[in-house]
Amino acid sequence: MSKLYTGKGDRGTTKFFGCDQKRVSKSSAVAEALGDLDELNSFLGVVKVYKKALSFKVSGSSLSKILEEIQENLFIICAHVAGADKNIVEKKVKKMEELIAECEKELPEIKTFTIAGGTELSALLDFARALARRAERRVVATNDEMRTISPEILKYLNRLSSTLFALARLTNLRSGIKESAPSYD
Repeated sequence: MSKLYTGKGDRGTTKFFGCDQKRVSKSSAVAEALGDLDELNSFLGVVKVYKKALSFKVSGSSLSKILEEIQENLFIICAHVAGADKNIVEKKVKKMEELIAECEKELPEIKTFTIAGGTELSALLDFARALARRAERRVVATNDEMRTISPEILKYLNRLSSTLFALARLTNLRSGIKESAPSYD
């Protein structure tokens, strides 16, 4: 019977699952990027099972299905960041752009920053957007340090936060919630 722990990381190092690499510090750029991608993926799991995500539809797909596909893509990105021979194809970036365009067909033009919230689902999506931006920054830092991240992954992560923002705005719009801008008072 296998255990969930080996004890090999007790000194602050790790190896990446499925990748033939030496042990690295758990505080390395790669480990930080993988941790943030994992946190985002886990939180998307929370949003995905939220009851209103099951019935909310965009382009004929439920929000839960859309988020599940994003989660699958995040596993590909994690594998790539860890050093595996996996990558996001341009078609997935285009699909994300099409989803944003579908949302924008219903949304008013954005003219200012908006305060997160409105509906609970919108707030969850806004929080996921912030996690996506942080994960993107960590992956970019890994790329800056190691120059190993594919351009398609960088594009996908950039579109991901825009997608989550568009979905958050759309959930508010369809719920009759008016966006509010910060007052800066």
